Amino acid sequence: MFGGIDPKKMQQMMKQMGIKQDDIEASRVVIEKIDGSKIVIENPNVVKIDMKGQESWQITGEAHEESNEESNEGFTEEDIRLIMEKTGKDYDKCKDSLSRNEGDIAQCILELSD
Repeated sequence: MFGGIDPKKMQQMMKQMGIKQDDIEASRVVIEKIDGSKIVIENPNVVKIDMKGQESWQITGEAHEESNEESNEGFTEEDIRLIMEKTGKDYDKCKDSLSRNEGDIAQCILELSD
């Protein structure tokens, strides 16, 4: 938007316009939808923006959608999240590993930790 402007100058301009930004440290953001499903954003960058009393949030990261139901494979989204947390791998790799290992969480963690 304002390419080539010094970051300090940009902060000064934003302050003059009444815009305040705060970085929020978060490991994960979950948006619960009305239909019961969730949008999960892993490793997010979260910024709270206050513009003259109007508060808004900017979130970027690795997003995927989850349903509340257990999958046909016999494991849940919680199982996938646990493996992601323990191994640091992304959602799809953890889900694929659970499918290959027939829902055996311990085996998935061992496999993905190599």
